Parts: sequence; structure tokens; C-alpha cells
Amino acid sequence: MTQPFGLGGRPLTPAPGAPTPELLVAKFRGHARRLFWSALVLIAVAGACGYFYGNLPAGLQDWMLFAAAGAIVLLLVLLPFLVWWGRVYTITTRRVLERRGVFSVRRRELAHVRGYTLKVKRGLLQRMWGAGTITLSNGVDEPLRLANIPSVELVHEALVDQVEVNQILAHRDAQPLPPGVPPMPPPPTGPTAPLG
Repeated sequence: MTQPFGLGGRPLTPAPGAPTPELLVAKFRGHARRLFWSALVLIAVAGACGYFYGNLPAGLQDWMLFAAAGAIVLLLVLLPFLVWWGRVYTITTRRVLERRGVFSVRRRELAHVRGYTLKVKRGLLQRMWGAGTITLSNGVDEPLRLANIPSVELVHEALVDQVEVNQILAHRDAQPLPPGVPPMPPPPTGPTAPLG
């Protein structure tokens, strides 16, 4: 968590009517165990190239060995890595974002203040690695699926906390200020860096 904590472990909340900045809570990718087979293929291809270089049967040349090795590495190592690298999940104090793609980027987001249900699914291998899949559904939009994420219980807790805090702040800010309390001035405007 990036927010300071007050008494009792609850995040400090801003004063009523004060602007609440969007803070980064967590940014992560899917569990890297998906890349196990890619790493094994890379090691095998490197070993085979070292063994067969200069020892190829008649009719084959060393450039053919390197061309085949390059094609195997491209298809079975580089492409799976780019797929894994191109999917990033970001949790802020206002929303959950999913970014997919390396060259063509697609983004989806779900606001905490609207509320959503969380469904956690963990297979046997995911339990062994502490991973899982969380599905967020608000009943209106297509469910947002955080697939095969590490430390799934910690991420689940962070999401539940953010929904609770955002709904409390939204309810509190919807109430009129007591008489005699001036409203907070608007936040300063200026360039801000976009998340993700």
C-alpha cells in the first residue's frame, strides 16, 4: 500500500471536500512460471547449437543450424515472452487497469467507487506457487479478469480495501458540509503523467 496508515491500520482519509489524488497501489504482471517451458527450450536450443556446430551430417551447413535455432527461439521463446510482458495490471486508489499488447495497446479499467464482486479461482499448481485468477464484475461491463497473478491473496485484500475506502469517501462526499465549514479550494491544474 502506498497510503499512510492511521490508527487501527485504516488508511488516512482526506478532509471532507478535499481532492483525493490517485496513488499507485500495485503494478504487476502474471506469474512468470508460464515462461518455464520457454526457458527450457532456450537452454536446449543453445546446447544443441553448441553440440552440432561443426558436426553436422553431410549436406547440412552451419547457417542452416542457426536459421532453425533462430526460428525455434522466435516462436517458442520470444513470442511467449512478449505476450507475458505485454499484459500489465495496475491498481490505483481509484481504479483497476489492465493493459494488453506490445505494439498495439488495449486498455480496460474498472472504478473502485462503482463497486464490484471479486471471484478468486486457484488451481492446484496455482496454489503451490501462491498465484490465482481474480475476476472483477460490476454487473454492467464485461468482467475484468486478472489472470494467473502472483500473491493473489494480497491482491484480493488490496482490492477489497480500495473498494471499501472509495465507497466510504463517495458516501461522505455526497453529504452536505456542516454549516460554517468552507468548501475546499479546487486542486491546482497542471500537467499530470498518465498511468500505464
